[in-house]
Amino acid sequence: MPPLTGGLRSGLMDDAARARAELAIAVLDLTDLSADASEAGADALCQRAAAAGTAAVCIWPAFVARCVEHLNGTGVRVATVINFPTGDEPLERATSVAAAAVAAGADELDVVLPYRAWLAGDVQVAADMLTAVRQEAGDRVMKVIIESGSLTDPAAIDRASHFAIANGADFVKTSTGKTDVSATPEAAEIILEAIDVSGRPVGFKASGGIRTLADANVYLDLAETIMGSGWPTPQTFRFGASGLLRELSVATGHEY
Repeated sequence: MPPLTGGLRSGLMDDAARARAELAIAVLDLTDLSADASEAGADALCQRAAAAGTAAVCIWPAFVARCVEHLNGTGVRVATVINFPTGDEPLERATSVAAAAVAAGADELDVVLPYRAWLAGDVQVAADMLTAVRQEAGDRVMKVIIESGSLTDPAAIDRASHFAIANGADFVKTSTGKTDVSATPEAAEIILEAIDVSGRPVGFKASGGIRTLADANVYLDLAETIMGSGWPTPQTFRFGASGLLRELSVATGHEY
């Protein structure tokens, strides 16, 4: 068989990049958790998510009802955050926010593990938080943010992942995106391996610092290496990002 010509090789590479970008869009939680988030911003976020066909939007609890209304019938889910971003809100407040978000129609709750308390050995505080949010979530998706960038010991990332899984996580999520270190391939590998050996149907979400298709491919490749080819789907894998969609649009030839 003759070697591929430059033009054909380029076309195949473009097709592969486009397919990969389309997958990354399909598993994207398009996010706005900025300090200046607004109703107008939430409306625009929903419009972009619906046009692109992302997995979800992820917004502050105050915007849940608005986003639910905007996205009705689009297939785009609405995620919000609990005990966010510090991970040390009082249990009563976190539970109240979770209950209100569910009542407003949220499909998914991204809850921060009380990782400081957990690291200090106060396992009960962490367990109580996850149990309470799990109860409020019911059959909705609960993603547990372990703040992997603040768990500097790889063994702690592994233990936190197993703890999250044992306490009801549907997804283990790397980060809030609000600390100096967010998602890293090293942490992702540890979390994915913990999910693999758990034998439970738990997904993975990489969040924070993922800005390009090349960045996204690192995590998609890791997931397929550890969990198997074709494993990343909206039911098992998510990216949490605000700027990634613009970069992925270039590869797909669309503008979102």
